[in-house]
Amino acid sequence: MEPSGHSRRATRALQKLAEQDPAFAALALWCSHRDSDARADAAWTDGQAIRYGPGFEALSLPEQIGLAAHHILHVAFRHAARSQAMQARFGDRFDAELFNLATDSIVNETLMLTGFILPRPAVRLTGLLKTAAREEMGGEEAVTRYDAERLYLRLFEAEAPPPRSRLRLVDRSPPGDTGRGAGEAEGKGRGTAGDSRPRPGGAVAEAARDYARQQGFAPDIETAGDEGDQGGGSEEEAEWRQRVARAMEAGRVAGFGLGMLGHRLADLPEVHTPWERHLRALVSRAVMIRPAPQTTRPARRWIARDSDARATGAPEPAFEFAWSRAREIPRIVVGIDSSGSVEPVLLAKFAAEVAAISKRSGAETHVLVFDTRVHGRHVMGGGIWEGRITDVLFSRAGGTSFIQVMEEALALGPSAVVMLTDLMGPFGPPPPRRLPVIWAVPGEPPPSGAPFGRVLSLAR
Repeated sequence: MEPSGHSRRATRALQKLAEQDPAFAALALWCSHRDSDARADAAWTDGQAIRYGPGFEALSLPEQIGLAAHHILHVAFRHAARSQAMQARFGDRFDAELFNLATDSIVNETLMLTGFILPRPAVRLTGLLKTAAREEMGGEEAVTRYDAERLYLRLFEAEAPPPRSRLRLVDRSPPGDTGRGAGEAEGKGRGTAGDSRPRPGGAVAEAARDYARQQGFAPDIETAGDEGDQGGGSEEEAEWRQRVARAMEAGRVAGFGLGMLGHRLADLPEVHTPWERHLRALVSRAVMIRPAPQTTRPARRWIARDSDARATGAPEPAFEFAWSRAREIPRIVVGIDSSGSVEPVLLAKFAAEVAAISKRSGAETHVLVFDTRVHGRHVMGGGIWEGRITDVLFSRAGGTSFIQVMEEALALGPSAVVMLTDLMGPFGPPPPRRLPVIWAVPGEPPPSGAPFGRVLSLAR
């Protein structure tokens, strides 16, 4: 049975934590602290209450303080609700344990930067990035660059593409062929030994899971709560943003503790609009069929008013044009840079979004697979291509040029052009001014951007 009331096990640690850090003193007051024997773990949270198990009493006082601070940040940063929101975005392709690993590594790195002691071993953001993503950076730089969603998607990216050299294409292998090259991400992402179920992600995600096992990571966020809380836009979400802002300000004024670092943390709870909503709005606006004036035809209302004026001898009404919708079917051209590095999970999500737009608008979708030239041309209908698009193999080497693919795209008379690419290539002349061109970039776009069109990062 779970005792009601404030935690007895964590009372002393919470008192010391309040003395040690004014930011945590403020945040801890807004959290519910409970003892529980439901699990043997030291502590865990469902995003609402922090539960302290029997293992918590076995820790030293500094470790208890650090672990209590760890879970206070889980609650304050809304990690459980954000995990549910990611589940809603990615569905069955979402890995809650990997998202928990991302949040734990960010929280632990933050606490160690502010002088807290945590039970060892512990996952750290710098260790995770170095081991899994081969990124080396200092702890302060890491926590100011990565929030949980960005880090999670980073773990689902393929390895960093090698420097561009000459073009190299990857031949499609028949189903069941296991002789693929080392650069391909497909076929990876298996579970642990003895678990044959495929798990989402490629080599980076698997390296992250190996790192988690080495560090004794165990999930400590329960996300089986209210599915209606999607982590954004709710009243509770806004309240926590205000509480965190006040707590950070208190720490900053005191001159020590979490508040000295708080305002630079990338993982602070803020309202972020997922990239798919931006993509949906941009493409839907472009393919929307709007009525246009027909200068050679009068409006029916004008005909009636003119007829009535003739019959009654009233003044002739001012001429009004008729309006009608264009009969042409809108077209969306989707260019896929096969030399880029796009993880199948992200590619499938991207395909699903464009397919959904096509279904709603009735637009015809043309898919062009290219690197320096166009290699594949497909007309996709309905939701069929959602599964087919993931069959595109990425060479992750060679060059990219947008010149030929843009020429072919413009020849199709599109309503919108969407390019899934890393923007590493010559662009050629700009398209007509009114044509929307969207550059969907996995990860962070290069600082140089694109000479025309809208750059949309798929990093979060």
